[in-house]
Amino acid sequence: MTEVIVVGAGPTGLLLAGDLAEAGIAVTVLERRDGEISNLSRAFGVHARTLEQLDARGLADRLAATGAALRRLRLFGRAEVDLGGLPSRFPYLLITPQYNVEKLLLERALKAGAEIVHNAAVVDLVQDATGVTVTTEDAAYRAVYAVGADGFHSAVRRLLGQPFPGRSVLKSIMLADVKVAEPPAELLTVNGVGDAFAFMAPFGDGYYRVFAWDCRRVAPDSEPLTLGEVSEVVRRALGTDFGMYDARWTSRFHSDERQVPDYRVGRVFLAGDAAHVHSPAGGQGMNTGLQDAANLGWKLAAVLRGAPEELLDTYQAERHPVGRSVLRGSGALIRGAMIKSRAARAVRDAVIRRALSVPRIRAEMTGRLSGVGYAYPAPGGAHDLVGTRAADIPLADGTRLYESLRGGRFVLIGDADATGWEDRVRVAPPAEPGGPLKLVRPDGYVGWAGTDTARLRQVLADLAGTPTNR
Repeated sequence: MTEVIVVGAGPTGLLLAGDLAEAGIAVTVLERRDGEISNLSRAFGVHARTLEQLDARGLADRLAATGAALRRLRLFGRAEVDLGGLPSRFPYLLITPQYNVEKLLLERALKAGAEIVHNAAVVDLVQDATGVTVTTEDAAYRAVYAVGADGFHSAVRRLLGQPFPGRSVLKSIMLADVKVAEPPAELLTVNGVGDAFAFMAPFGDGYYRVFAWDCRRVAPDSEPLTLGEVSEVVRRALGTDFGMYDARWTSRFHSDERQVPDYRVGRVFLAGDAAHVHSPAGGQGMNTGLQDAANLGWKLAAVLRGAPEELLDTYQAERHPVGRSVLRGSGALIRGAMIKSRAARAVRDAVIRRALSVPRIRAEMTGRLSGVGYAYPAPGGAHDLVGTRAADIPLADGTRLYESLRGGRFVLIGDADATGWEDRVRVAPPAEPGGPLKLVRPDGYVGWAGTDTARLRQVLADLAGTPTNR
């Protein structure tokens, strides 16, 4: 018996488990794999908004030390997005393999008290009015809520009977880890020429991860892949294969665009690739899943502490539109990279460069790509700040806002009374006084803003749960 069951110990499940455990919620993670973290993961980029979320958990600087910062992201041809102007402490894309993210999240989850059960493939799930029973091949687990963070082939999604509408975008994408005789000049090398596409990024241990796609030939995922085939496609796309050799691993996969209609079904939630998948263009897959987890974790904790059950409905209202936006944006990028006509590619490059020269369009594109530009819908009559991303402002005590969010706390910016919620809410006057009171949620978004202090206690009850002195 536990309070929350999380199925899947990838980045999404581990961040969620760590958040719940830090909040004092009993959480059990069921993972079908053994305990070893694979270095064959596909994700390679950590965007600014995800780094902000990790900063609120004390992990961002440690993760940044494992990789390299990319401040200009080439989309295709000569079209580049400049991330250096992002209004963030992290104005770049961090190039680091997914396993580095998982290592930090696993360490945090275990330290906070999360229980992780390996070799636990889920075979059944039943929910009723009081909870959820999740059954593995060896045991049955009971909880108040359950979350499926178990990836593209989600057992939880299947057992819920949830459809996963969409389609395959690219088939027979090639992956390989290789060494190169001539390292690329750029940190991230990417280009598409119509019938071939290639992406290369350093793995951090002397190898490079290669993604390649050949329009001329579609092979089944099960067909063996040779280094020669990868090399030939990379040469077509990039003009050289950089002398690649010593492929320690090769594989094929296909890229889908899919999204479940409902992120919540009763007491069960879906997050990460279990809820949405899309092309790897833009490197937003892992990032979107981590932000799903950041959104859901504090809400589950709050409801288990007495907040209204309706708070959990906002997970669908806030995260489903973001997932849809990422799906459409990454799809547009991959289709743009796959334009076959030389003349059409020239037009594409000219149009995107012209668009990026317009400040408003550039800010919107970089905001969505990095995640810092997303805002959540606010209730009718709410202050304009509600639902917006909270900037990492300095506080009067010399700390930053995102430092004060650590431990899964709310931060009340201003001078107000939060008696009864001291275990969940930090009151922190800003370094520069002025403006309304702002209650910043644990995921770094404004949950309430205003000057009506009499209203504040109800807001805290609605968002953080029952006060301890009640």
